[in-house]
Amino acid sequence: MYRLTVFEKNGKKLFDQSFEADSDEAAKIHSFELIQKLAGEDKTYRCTSLDGRLLLFHTE
Repeated sequence: MYRLTVFEKNGKKLFDQSFEADSDEAAKIHSFELIQKLAGEDKTYRCTSLDGRLLLFHTE
């Protein structure tokens, strides 16, 4: 299980969803696809694993 969260500059969550993936790499790909669909490339976002590992992190 993984969780992708996308934030506004003020900290408001725009998107917060858990999803399943077969590997960390698959989770990164899925996260990037979701971020692009949400037009969130310029937002702050993070993708974490269930055990707390940070896979993706970007700040605006």
